[in-house]
Amino acid sequence: MDSKQKQKDIFSKNLKYQLNIHKKTQADIVNDLNITSSTVSDWVNGKKYPRMDKVQILADYLGILKSDLVEDKSNDDSDYINNIYKIDKIKLPFLGSVACGEPIYVDEDRESYIMVGTDIHADFCLQCKGDSMINARIHDGDIVFVRKQDIVNNGEIAVVIIDDEATLKRFYYYKEQNMVILRPENNKYQDIVLTGEELEKVRVIGKAVAFQSDVI
Repeated sequence: MDSKQKQKDIFSKNLKYQLNIHKKTQADIVNDLNITSSTVSDWVNGKKYPRMDKVQILADYLGILKSDLVEDKSNDDSDYINNIYKIDKIKLPFLGSVACGEPIYVDEDRESYIMVGTDIHADFCLQCKGDSMINARIHDGDIVFVRKQDIVNNGEIAVVIIDDEATLKRFYYYKEQNMVILRPENNKYQDIVLTGEELEKVRVIGKAVAFQSDVI
């Protein structure tokens, strides 16, 4: 087999694998990326190798690295070690910082991304600042993964915007009292209590579903 055909076969194998784990079809690529069905079919069947700009477009679309499509993964040593498991990854937007303490301005830097396992069902991530959530095991510098939603259940940890500033707290809403309580997980901090017209300044942007800490 010549080297060009080997490249086509590697790309074909990787593309089919990535489409499968991300639950995408060839039709999705055609419709979402405006690429002809014959071109996509040729890639999947190992008949053609895409230009690098197309590889990058596919990688961005699937939320993976370009190397996940073009590199031969068959000789990865981890395949032969019984207690090592490969982690399939996706790319999540990193939107700056969220306060575990006093609310701070949320910086939406959409040029930054973090690679995470596909088992984390989140839409974006933020870095925590402060120590108000340490009893929930969330510490200063941790990355919290957030699923976009504007409603959370009482007691769930949410990212809340107050006057364009973001904070991470347990969320409680009491309709009869027209009151929201944002509760820290550290006894040295007071609850943030918002009532009446103050509620117009409050907006839930997502529920915290996971976090990442450094091993120390």
